[in-house]
Amino acid sequence: MKSEPGCFSFDDLKNRPGGVEHWDGVRNYQARNFLRNEIKVGDGVLFYHSNIAEPCIVGVAVVVREGYPDHTALDPQSDHFDPRASDENPIWFMVDVRYVAPLSPPLTRTDLSHHPVLKEMDVLKKGNRLSVQPVREQEWREVLRLGGLEFKNLGI
Repeated sequence: MKSEPGCFSFDDLKNRPGGVEHWDGVRNYQARNFLRNEIKVGDGVLFYHSNIAEPCIVGVAVVVREGYPDHTALDPQSDHFDPRASDENPIWFMVDVRYVAPLSPPLTRTDLSHHPVLKEMDVLKKGNRLSVQPVREQEWREVLRLGGLEFKNLGI
């Protein structure tokens, strides 16, 4: 999951009560479909900071609530308001995620692109701007290893 740190950072997630926050504001149908149909409670999340000098994977989170209607689409005061959305036709969905651990060190796009297991990650594909993307299991495990984390010790 990608976020601009000036909008919502991994530290922001860490500092939320219980380290939990909803992942709202996704306004792309393909990413919405991942949130609504694919992502399940217990799924791991690689938290990626985008739109910075050196974009990178900074940490790991876990999904604690499966897809449900994104209430920000119904709020005219929200930056994510969508006048087409309603309670009967929510259109947009979100999940709740919980902070787990930072990567040490964070993995930059350069790190990913030069690694034989990670160089094909969707996040590196030209023109791919989705804020929510799948990660293959082999990539997930390699990111954790490189980031100094052990899968079995994460509690996810």
